Amino acid sequence: MRTALSIAGSDSSGGAGIQADLKTMIMNGVYAMSAVTALTAQNTAGVRAVLEVPPDFLKQQLDAVFEDIFPDAVKVGMIPSAALMETAAERLRFYGAGQVVVDPVMVSTSGSALMEGAAVETLKRTLLPLARVVTPNIPEGEVLSGLKIGSGADMERAAARIGGSCGCAVLLKGGHGGGADDLLYENGRFRWFSGRRIDNSNTHGTGCTLSSAVAANLAKGFSLEDAVGCAKEYVSGAIGAGLDLGRGNGPLDHGFPLAGGFAGQRDLSGRNF
Repeated sequence: MRTALSIAGSDSSGGAGIQADLKTMIMNGVYAMSAVTALTAQNTAGVRAVLEVPPDFLKQQLDAVFEDIFPDAVKVGMIPSAALMETAAERLRFYGAGQVVVDPVMVSTSGSALMEGAAVETLKRTLLPLARVVTPNIPEGEVLSGLKIGSGADMERAAARIGGSCGCAVLLKGGHGGGADDLLYENGRFRWFSGRRIDNSNTHGTGCTLSSAVAANLAKGFSLEDAVGCAKEYVSGAIGAGLDLGRGNGPLDHGFPLAGGFAGQRDLSGRNF
């Protein structure tokens, strides 16, 4: 069985972060592992507190995983400080990790800041050069590129600048611009992935879910274009399932394709064995 590792923060409400990553990876057919960078007290309405792990503890987690079950792909999500980024990058280089997907989580869906300002430059210097692909949304793309993004042409310019400066492919997500089309920039080529807007405001953890699905598909040996295409299909299905939990931006239904005796009956009204 192929394996994937998530290096990210925990979401106590289960919709984003490590929890969303593990659900997504399992649903996309790989064995999922984790290294936690921070604990968050959060729900669908917002983030209440963030508690970072010490850099040495992150190192110990990464060593424990890589020395025993070497991951076929790695997803990097919320890393709130420069020191933790340095640690993660050093360990990924040390072990020669491949198929690294970096989701530059800077702000939560509810608007809470999740990355120190100084960490952005460290991200560009340490982690992005190790990435197979980085997956910013439009606000994150503006920060990483230094360009204002207001159109498809702007997205192409920003993606090319990020890819050129960091030496990795870029999946620039268009959802924050009011559309559903995403742009993949790889080796000087652009590929647009069209999507449809789904009438569901419950999108907490969408970015975590997409990047984890891409990582799972890369772990299985998909090309980057195929990995992105399948990941978009999965995310659309998870949003379209219409899960409605919480008082704010609710989570996706990561388990929407579940089948079988243990998952087929999703309430207590009966048995399905």
